[in-house]
Amino acid sequence: MIQVYTRLYVGSQTDYELNVSHKAGWRVVHACKEPYHRQALGYTGRAAPRTHPEYLLARRANRLILNLVDADRPEFFAPSIFDTAVDFIHEGLSAGDNVLVHCNQGESRGPGVAMIYLAAKTDTLPADYAAAEIEFRRRYPPFNPSPGMRGFLMVNWARYSGAVRK
Repeated sequence: MIQVYTRLYVGSQTDYELNVSHKAGWRVVHACKEPYHRQALGYTGRAAPRTHPEYLLARRANRLILNLVDADRPEFFAPSIFDTAVDFIHEGLSAGDNVLVHCNQGESRGPGVAMIYLAAKTDTLPADYAAAEIEFRRRYPPFNPSPGMRGFLMVNWARYSGAVRK
């Protein structure tokens, strides 16, 4: 678990379970379908029904649970998931809470969500995606985005980084 911004941490499922789970003063973004989205919705098949109102994301108290798999293609990532995660993180940090954003291994989805937050709500990353990835990796060395996550970040970077620079 590594702090990438004031009170904003990125890590793995193990970091969540060993260091943050059930602790006061923390909010958590579970940027992984398994096991948290499955547990929150209670489905047993391959996926939640697409018609379920929480198909993309579910909120439970201080936790935001995303239906994210580490897809190889950027079009499999819904921008609305990231928009909601940015708002959730901002809400937590503004309230003075610590926020952990994690995925299973702490390499792709969780760091990608945190990187988008930094682009959208701070001026800590460059507007150029390639330069931003280098800077983010300096803050969070385990960052190793899947082809789909990197593609999503590249395609959407101007949209998120422009939010601060308007």
